[in-house]
Amino acid sequence: MYSLAFSILFVSFIVLTLLVRFWLASRHIRHVLTHRSAVPAEFAEKIRLAAHQKAADYTIARTKFGLLTLAVNTLVLVGFTLLGGLQWLSLQIFQATGPGMAYQLALLAAFALISGAIDLPFDYYKQFKLEQRFGFNKMSKGLFFADLVKGSLLGAAIGLPLAWVVLTLMGKAGDLWWLYTWMVWSGFQLLMMVLFPTVIAPLFNKFTPLEDQSLKARIEGLMQRVGFASKGLFVMDGSKRSAHGNAYFSGFGAAKRIVFFDTLLARLQPQEIEAVLAHELGHFKLKHIVKRVVVMFAMSLGFLALLGFLKTQPWFYDGLGVNPLALPGQSNDAMVLLLFMLVLPVFTFLFGPLTSLTSRKHEFEADAFAAKHTDARDLVSALVKMYEDNASTLTPDPLHSAFYDSHPPASVRIRQLNLAVQ
Repeated sequence: MYSLAFSILFVSFIVLTLLVRFWLASRHIRHVLTHRSAVPAEFAEKIRLAAHQKAADYTIARTKFGLLTLAVNTLVLVGFTLLGGLQWLSLQIFQATGPGMAYQLALLAAFALISGAIDLPFDYYKQFKLEQRFGFNKMSKGLFFADLVKGSLLGAAIGLPLAWVVLTLMGKAGDLWWLYTWMVWSGFQLLMMVLFPTVIAPLFNKFTPLEDQSLKARIEGLMQRVGFASKGLFVMDGSKRSAHGNAYFSGFGAAKRIVFFDTLLARLQPQEIEAVLAHELGHFKLKHIVKRVVVMFAMSLGFLALLGFLKTQPWFYDGLGVNPLALPGQSNDAMVLLLFMLVLPVFTFLFGPLTSLTSRKHEFEADAFAAKHTDARDLVSALVKMYEDNASTLTPDPLHSAFYDSHPPASVRIRQLNLAVQ
């Protein structure tokens, strides 16, 4: 009875999520189309009509492509769960490996390979058709597949040992395995923050010290004013993959470094680059990063506690198309990890606006920080160029934006900055 009720609940949330997502996407497309013919008044003197229409077309194309991937991913989700895909896969692997840790790791690896194979044609189309169509793709096919191989090997090198630790804890650490797993997971996340800028990122991109001495002096002056210590200023060769531009800082503690995309440096003036960086530093000085990490750790603790409960509930497995007693002598630890990972987004999607709301609040605060330590007009100028260069629509549907966007709409964000100038 419980398993049937959970199956019905699961299907209900899938349908609800699909309806909401398709409704939001259709609203977004209609809204962007309605405003395609004219640049919004506040941007009329800064952005050309052709650029505005390109952004509208790019937004619509990406939204439609997103609906296609959503439909396929939903079918894959149902196939893995209610239609018995994971059950079948586990039986095939169990016959080949027998019981034990080898079976569990093989199940996780097989699922990752199958999921990756399903995603591959969509990733390829997005890069070499959609992004290419709008002039953003700079990646060769050789680089695309080299990234795929390196990413897969890196994922296996990091993911399999981590999975072994988690599965060992699940099997041997008793009822509080989820708490110990959370400690391991939290430590792993902090370790990745330290290793990413110096070990992982250089595997995919080239980072060179910033050579422009005038710009370097300007940025170092900004860092001194706001009290930010960095291990270095670097330029990343983002142009070998995409025409999109950005700037960010990464790392943790003494490993913090500031990174500029070469595409950004080529487009913005020094004072605009300084203003953009001031915004990013605002996130650090206002402790947005720390707050996000704390929230992430708290949510992961709650989700792992929930997983600890679901692990012992037969209805959770049965309700998702898996017989927990199908493999005698074999634990279902790897299986419950996969099931939980598959269904969690279905049940948490409607909470997305809360995350977006917090993120947009942080963006406003970082903009205000930048306006305090640099000229707000420089940040406005930089943002306008970045919106144009990245083909970001100036007219998103407000409800769609509230649900998905981590940044405020361009018009709202720039209006706030202009108030700072007055």
